[in-house]
Amino acid sequence: MRASTSNKLKKTGRTLFSLLFWLLVWQLAASAVGQELLIPSPKAVLEELRGLLVQLSFWQAAGTSLLRVFGGFAIGVMLGILLAVLTQASSLLDALFSPMLRVIRATPVASFIILALLWLAKPLVPVFVAMLMVVPVMWGNVSAGIASADRALLELASLYRFGWLKTIRLVYLPAIAPHFFSGSIASLGMAWKSGVAAEVLCLTALAVGTKLYYAKIYLETPSLFAWTAVVIMLSYLLERAFLTLYNALRKRQKGGAL
Repeated sequence: MRASTSNKLKKTGRTLFSLLFWLLVWQLAASAVGQELLIPSPKAVLEELRGLLVQLSFWQAAGTSLLRVFGGFAIGVMLGILLAVLTQASSLLDALFSPMLRVIRATPVASFIILALLWLAKPLVPVFVAMLMVVPVMWGNVSAGIASADRALLELASLYRFGWLKTIRLVYLPAIAPHFFSGSIASLGMAWKSGVAAEVLCLTALAVGTKLYYAKIYLETPSLFAWTAVVIMLSYLLERAFLTLYNALRKRQKGGAL
């Protein structure tokens, strides 16, 4: 217990040291340049961020962007799981869908955004792009989870005539769970960044990406830095929330096993 607390304190100390070091580098760079238009100081960005936090439009933009990205993320997760089940169940379906999913994974996100602008209404573009970023990752991870299911346990389930629901619950879900959560955490970050990038290009109403674009257009560099900080912080909070959920479920599963 003491070793665990000591490790946490050391990790926190290293994180604070790193943060203070890069803030100092930022401050020195801003002082050396001497032009807020190019590199604003940390103080100027912090003041801008404090100003944003008291504006209703800030919370509306952040909330709307999160809803769009979460919508695309949820759809992408469901499609990724479905495709993983289909491609693992049938070699023909694997040959049919695998090349398409690999092409999606390899294609630059900007290409999908531009194409989506031709096909969809602007508010749907971030949802669509976020979904596309999630599907290949979830397909790959869930497929790996299905393939890693213990063959001895599957034979035992067959021997004792488990139904397919019981086999999924007792054999496949424990094998898939670690792959599912690692894929979810990775793809959530990708969905968030690609969704914001889509908002920058399609200029949807009430969106973090749109705020970034206008800050750049009007040369409001402190505002640009502040909105960038918002993107980073929200990405970090989303990933931490998923990690917390995963760790809680693991503890519950271990407690149930005991």
